[in-house]
Amino acid sequence: MTLHQLRENHPRFVYKSYDVVDNGSDVLITYEFVLEPDIVFHPKVTIPYAGDIRADTFVPYVFHLGLIEAISYWKAACPSEFVVEAGQLTQEQIRFWYDLFIHGLGEFFYRNDIDFTRQDFLQIINGPASGPGNRIRVSPRMGDATKPRRFSLQDSPGDLILVGGGKDSAVTLGILKGIGNKFQTMVVNPTDAALANILEAGVVQPAIIEREIDPKLLKLNGAGYLNGHTPFSAYLAFLGITVAFLYGNDHVVVSNERSAEEGNVVYRGMEVNHQYSKSFRFEQAFRQYCRNFFDDSPLYFSFLRPLNDIQIGATFAGYPKFFSTFRSCNVGSKTNAWCGRCAKCAFTYLTLFPYISYQDITTKIFGRDYLQSPEIIKHTRGLVGLTPVKPFECVGTRDESKLAVVLCIEKYAQEGIEIPEGLLKIKSDLNPTDQEVAQLKEEVLHAWGDTYNLTPEYVTTLRNAWSKQE
Repeated sequence: MTLHQLRENHPRFVYKSYDVVDNGSDVLITYEFVLEPDIVFHPKVTIPYAGDIRADTFVPYVFHLGLIEAISYWKAACPSEFVVEAGQLTQEQIRFWYDLFIHGLGEFFYRNDIDFTRQDFLQIINGPASGPGNRIRVSPRMGDATKPRRFSLQDSPGDLILVGGGKDSAVTLGILKGIGNKFQTMVVNPTDAALANILEAGVVQPAIIEREIDPKLLKLNGAGYLNGHTPFSAYLAFLGITVAFLYGNDHVVVSNERSAEEGNVVYRGMEVNHQYSKSFRFEQAFRQYCRNFFDDSPLYFSFLRPLNDIQIGATFAGYPKFFSTFRSCNVGSKTNAWCGRCAKCAFTYLTLFPYISYQDITTKIFGRDYLQSPEIIKHTRGLVGLTPVKPFECVGTRDESKLAVVLCIEKYAQEGIEIPEGLLKIKSDLNPTDQEVAQLKEEVLHAWGDTYNLTPEYVTTLRNAWSKQE
């Protein structure tokens, strides 16, 4: 089906309601979305929690988590109207959400050749505050304001660190655990790698969140409805402050780096960035939104924001305990493997190779020398900017990749190993001068980003850890 047909068949998407059930050990939230006229979705999220909650203070978190969840369902047909009945939005809030839809779905629009610049493309509007189907229900025990709040995991919880299976959150865990910081960890539908990283960091009881996609959405995708990349890190941001609110954490700490600022391609006048919801622009907008529309919201920031990817790779090399546990490959995440064929594998290998011995990187991490692979070399050409579009993956900047190619060639020479022809060809095509290489090393390896939201204590901690690897 064409976009025009889908929008004609489904003119409105309605965020109808949410239902919260507290069973004493978990909080189960079920949402109701309607792709009019007759497709109803019920996605769910389960949060482990054994404490008491005041419903009036929890409701805003539940409502907003539904808004960010709804993006994944709206995109199936891109209706011209997104109607909110589960709560009310001010004009300022509507502007935030419109901006997030457009920038967060930039890659989706690009890949599906969708003109998002049309004046009638998307309207976010308030529906009736209450009415048929708008059931906002919480369990009775949650509504008792006389009960004290208590936390399910620890009396003094520390900060909440969001963890994935890749090198970035492993670095955050390694640094903060190494200085004795007390913290909790949160994972969503965790991979084996994510759980292994947490265990390696010595965390006993992570908060495991279960997010359940409505199977109807997957069936629609198979039937020709639209599919593609969504701003998942924005979902994690809203989920993170929701969980931190329940547990009593002051901060929600993620591991997004400075490299996430660079986009992949310009489409219809807008820079499309696969990592938009990891960018500092999103982080700033989200923090401001929380200040304006949540009472006493936990503070959200990225611990690694001052560093770029290659600097994080150098820092990761100082934590060999994670070599066998981490996985930065999305393709192989479900089988806890490196696929060895994708752009993410190419970039991860490219930026770790200069800092880890040839023996360790080929045996303890990847199992072979990826730079001998034509597929990896092909992706590397895209990473350094020799193709019009940078690969749509969570990878670093083109300049970082250019420098990494040079550093990898130097590393092969240092270890007395024959340099792969594909890598030499990339350097030849780039043809950097000695002065350009020196400038890249200064700007990429030694620069400390000046836009971040870390507390002074976290700044000192990160600087100390990073300086050891310089």
